[in-house]
Amino acid sequence: MKTIRLLPVLLGLLTLAPAAFAQGDPRITSWLTTYSGQYARIFTTDANRLAGTFQTTWTNGSIIQALPTYCGVSEVVYAPTNVYIRSTGLGGHVMGAWQNGSFPNYPKNQGVIARIPRLPSFPAGARTATGGGPIGYFVDGVAMFDSRDAFAYTSSSGSPGTEANPGSGYWNRDAWVNESATFDPAQAHQPGSGQYHYHANPPALRYLLGDHVLYNSATKTYSEDVANTNLHHSPILGWVRDGFPVYGPYGYSVATNAASGVRRMISGFQLRSTSATGVTNRTTYPLWAVRVKSLASTNLTTEAGPNVSAQRPLGRYLEDNDYLGDLINPGTGSNYVQGTDFDLNEWNARYCYTPEFPGGTYAYFVCINAAGTPVFPYNIGRQYYGTPAANVAGGTYPEAVTTNFNGGTRTALAAIAPTVNATNANVTLTWTALDGGTYVVEATADFSSWTPITTNSTYPQATNFPTPQPTRSLIETNAAQAGVTGRYYRVRLTATNSYDSTGFAP
Repeated sequence: MKTIRLLPVLLGLLTLAPAAFAQGDPRITSWLTTYSGQYARIFTTDANRLAGTFQTTWTNGSIIQALPTYCGVSEVVYAPTNVYIRSTGLGGHVMGAWQNGSFPNYPKNQGVIARIPRLPSFPAGARTATGGGPIGYFVDGVAMFDSRDAFAYTSSSGSPGTEANPGSGYWNRDAWVNESATFDPAQAHQPGSGQYHYHANPPALRYLLGDHVLYNSATKTYSEDVANTNLHHSPILGWVRDGFPVYGPYGYSVATNAASGVRRMISGFQLRSTSATGVTNRTTYPLWAVRVKSLASTNLTTEAGPNVSAQRPLGRYLEDNDYLGDLINPGTGSNYVQGTDFDLNEWNARYCYTPEFPGGTYAYFVCINAAGTPVFPYNIGRQYYGTPAANVAGGTYPEAVTTNFNGGTRTALAAIAPTVNATNANVTLTWTALDGGTYVVEATADFSSWTPITTNSTYPQATNFPTPQPTRSLIETNAAQAGVTGRYYRVRLTATNSYDSTGFAP
C-alpha cells in the first residue's frame, strides 16, 4: 500500500514524495519516465487513430498482448561503470496504426534489460559494425535499430542476383527508403517478434521532449517545425551501446562554442549520383563501406551491385551514398572537411559541447533535411564510434547496482498542490496515478481520525493525446468552509489490476 498526504489547503501547504537523487551523469538522469505508470496503447487502424480509439490489449493472431502492460522504462539503476534500464520497449505515445491495420506485425512487451557504459572507450583496433537488433535505446525505452532493413543484394555470378535475408551484407537495403511505408506516425514499426523500434528520426519522442516537432491533434500525426521558432539545442534522444548520446537534429553552430547559435546538423553523406564520382551504376564500392568491411581498396569492383533501375533506384542501398570526407571539393581542390563543409563524420558523430556536456563529448545527431525528412545515415553510421557494451542476458543485473528510478506499479505517488474554488468552496485534489490502480482518498482536520472521501475507487485512463496526463483528480464539494483553519488529505494506492509483468523488477 502506498500513501501520500495532501496537507492544509487553506494554508497552501503540501507534502510531496521525495525527489529522486539527481546524479550528474545524464546516462542516469535523461530517461523519459514521466509516463511509466501509463499503459502502452496502440491504434489498430487509421479510422481508430482519427477517432482517438486506442487499445491497451491487442492481437493480430500471431502477436498477442493479452494483458495491459506499462510503457517504456520501468527501472533505472547504475553501477560505477554502467547504467541499466528495464523497459517494455513500448512508446509512451500511442503507437500505430501501421498501414491502416494491414501490416502483419503488432508490438509486444519485450521485457529487456539494456546496458549503457558510463565511461565510453574507443577500440584499440577496427571499430565494430552495427548488427541486427537494438544498437541502443531511446530515452523512452524504445529500441534503436541501425539504418538497414533485413535484406541485402547478393550475387556470386553477376547480374541479376537476388535480395536475400540476410544476404551478402555488401549492398544493404536502406530501412527508411524501403520500409518507411510500414512505419506509424511516430516513424517506428516492429518485426514478427513485436520489438517496436526506430530506424531514423523519432518525431513522437521529440515532440514529448520539446524538440521542434508539431502535433496535429485532428490527425494525430507529427511534423517538423520548419519555421524553427524558438530554436534551441536538441535534447538527448537516446543512448547507443557504446555510451555516447544521440541528440536530435539541432546543435551548436560551432561544435565547441555554446554561444555560436543553434542550427540543424549537416550529414557527412550524399547520394553518389550527385557526388564527384558521378556513379550511375553500382560497379564500385564506396570507401566508407570498404573500411567497414576491411576490404582492400584495390578490390572495389569485386562486389558490384545491381544496375540502377526503376526496380532498384539509387538510394535503395546504404552503399549508394558517399562520405564527403572521401571526395574532392571542386571549389578547393581538396577533400571536403568536417566542421567546414559538413558537421558529422562517417559514424554520424562529432566532438562538441552540449547542454548536458558543457565540457565536451562525442555525440551522434539525428539527420534530417530542411523539410524534416530523414536523411542518411539517420541516427548513427554503420559502425559504433566507441566500444559497444555486451547485451545483458537473462532478467537480472550482472553486478551490484543502485536504484535511481522505479516505474510501472512501483511508480511513486506524488501530490500536486490542491486548488480551492472561492465561489463554491470546492477543493480539487490531484495526484500522480497508476493505470489500473485503485485508490482511497481520506481527509482529516486534526490527524486523530481520517474520513474516507472515496473508498477503493478506480480512475479511468485519461484519453489526452499524444500521451495521457499521468495524474488523476477528485473534487471534494464544499470542503473549504469559512472558519476552517486546516484540512488535510491523503491518497492511498490499495490495489492494481493484473498486467503483463514480463521484464519488470520483482
